[in-house]
Amino acid sequence: MRARVLLLPLSLVATLSGTAEAQEDTNALQVHGFVSQGFIKSTSNNFLGPSARKQGSFDFTEVGINFTKPLGDKLRIGLQVFARDLGPLGNYTPQLDWYYVDYRLFDWLGVRVGKTKLPWGLYNEANDVDSGRVPILLPQSLYPVANRESLFAQTGGELYGDVPIGPAGSLEYRLYGGTIFVNTADASDALKGFEVPYEGGGRLMWRPPVDGLQLGSSAQLVRFDFDYSLTAAERDQYDAAGLLPADYAGTISAYLDAKLWVASVEYQHERLLLAAEYGRTYARYSTGLRAPTAKIVNEGGYLMASYQVASWFTPGLYYSAFFPDIHDGAQPGVPLQGRAAYQHDVAATLRYDLTANWLVKLEGHYMHGTAGLSSALNDNRPLGTLAKDWGVFLLKTTGYF
Repeated sequence: MRARVLLLPLSLVATLSGTAEAQEDTNALQVHGFVSQGFIKSTSNNFLGPSARKQGSFDFTEVGINFTKPLGDKLRIGLQVFARDLGPLGNYTPQLDWYYVDYRLFDWLGVRVGKTKLPWGLYNEANDVDSGRVPILLPQSLYPVANRESLFAQTGGELYGDVPIGPAGSLEYRLYGGTIFVNTADASDALKGFEVPYEGGGRLMWRPPVDGLQLGSSAQLVRFDFDYSLTAAERDQYDAAGLLPADYAGTISAYLDAKLWVASVEYQHERLLLAAEYGRTYARYSTGLRAPTAKIVNEGGYLMASYQVASWFTPGLYYSAFFPDIHDGAQPGVPLQGRAAYQHDVAATLRYDLTANWLVKLEGHYMHGTAGLSSALNDNRPLGTLAKDWGVFLLKTTGYF
């Protein structure tokens, strides 16, 4: 049984996912695929799906196949078809997860166009590579799996490259811009329109002359525009409070402008991996009601470690924390309070590589707080009324080639 990398470096993640600059130097068509089936059970509070019911939930399936083809020394193309079922999301609907045309002019300059993975933090590009990481769920403070539609990929263009900086090591950069096409088929019927007028950002990673060490930062600007209709109860409530606009005709227009950044550090030494990230989001949110524009600042981060005890067994741990609005004012006049204002997550994972193409993972989470939960999955109860301390157990198996 061959030895495995604990949590793949960015270059290897990109290779497996088909977006790399470092594919094998061959004109052969590369085909890779995976099938995953998971199980989720929580002690209380539905998490990602109906996980709190007695029998738990098997609504945790992922299937994907990707193709990449070098067309000479500098040009390559690729795409991935992906489908998932995660609670109310996905419902096995296949979609083009990513696709691109990539032209590498020099080591320090390449151009990629299409629907490309967002270079956000250390591991966003590993979200569809279960074999390339130890945890079942990456830290949800920075990589929320329920928001995959809007965080995983963008449609547009990208510049990238590696720049040597002498005795100080090298810099890897990614600059991108375009839009995000979000599938709203699983959204509430109240959502009448959703657009992303613009989106752009970049990532800069410094690899100093220390084996296994990389440090860097990512930044992103994005705007979401959407329309939604109020329920009769919401309409009456806002009307009584004097918040309903005079020209209300059944639909409210809203927008969200966001600026995001994250700082990252990772160190790998032989069988040990250590990683830490911290990020903030600054957002302006307007509902179209007669209310002031909300200014939201959320923050999150994590510490993570894993150690490959044997070629077939790797345990891992992380602590993750998320605060959706550090100013306790996510909505005008409706401040976040108590357990809804935070979520602390202590997670432990056991990864077993049964064969060269089949793995099984067991994972447990102790959760303190409810900020990362969905009210819609919990009978529309306010997050502040849900259980403050709760646990989640996950089991997942993946076959890949």
